[in-house]
Amino acid sequence: MNWVQTMQQAIDYMENHLLDDLTIEEIAASGCTSPFHFQRIFSLLTDTTVAEYLRRRRLTLAASELNTTKCKIIDLACKYGYETPESFSRAFRNQHGISPREARNNQGKVTAYNRLVIQVNLKGAEPMQYEIIEREAFETVGIKKELSCVNGENLTAIPQMWKEVNTDGTDQVLIEQNNGQVNGILGICMDKSHLKPNYIDYWIAVAHEGKYPEQLEKLEIPAAKWAVFPVHGAMPDAIQKVWKEIYSEWFPSSGYENAGGPELEVYPEGDPERDDYYCEIWIPVK
Repeated sequence: MNWVQTMQQAIDYMENHLLDDLTIEEIAASGCTSPFHFQRIFSLLTDTTVAEYLRRRRLTLAASELNTTKCKIIDLACKYGYETPESFSRAFRNQHGISPREARNNQGKVTAYNRLVIQVNLKGAEPMQYEIIEREAFETVGIKKELSCVNGENLTAIPQMWKEVNTDGTDQVLIEQNNGQVNGILGICMDKSHLKPNYIDYWIAVAHEGKYPEQLEKLEIPAAKWAVFPVHGAMPDAIQKVWKEIYSEWFPSSGYENAGGPELEVYPEGDPERDDYYCEIWIPVK
């Protein structure tokens, strides 16, 4: 089963159980993937979190019921997972811009979010550049944080982690230790759901051989075949664009699959806000 099928299968599962108290573990399991990888790909393709998608879809259906049935607002609040009519009304107004009562009386427009269907874009006019390389295992040193993926918490924690590294002097310490076979500071994502469900270890590190400062930790990157994608442009928009293209265009048409294991973002020295900045994405493939 390829990743398009697994994603659609998980989305269909969410749609078929919208009224249930869903967990990300069971949603991901329905698509035969890990919570981390499902949430990562889902966010890349939709620009929203799983929790936000579920909320939008439930409130879309609630608005439809207000217009087509005589169900009481208090009953709709309970049906769609809200503890009180007041909390339901607040969420409803945040999405639709009007109250449930106004929606029932057709006193304004509602905002509908339709059911997602994964559509793959196979583009030939703008080919993606990539290189397949094989590397033996290599060592890195850096700092790490254990991050929760619940409600996309990792998506906000990772930029904050980079901000701290770039302001407290850790970035210069890492640059001084970069004597290994990969040139640049690395952002390394390690799925640890097999040990602690819905968590990742995120590292900011460098390839390094030999002794290293006590404040850093060591991580070995296993031998792998890597698909290496060049990224040109100012961060973070440029790298987010390439990540989305990898999963929406390259994987479906390339014949390769994600092999699991660490995924790397490689940031050489330079100003990441410049339009001519260059970095790379490394993904283990099979």
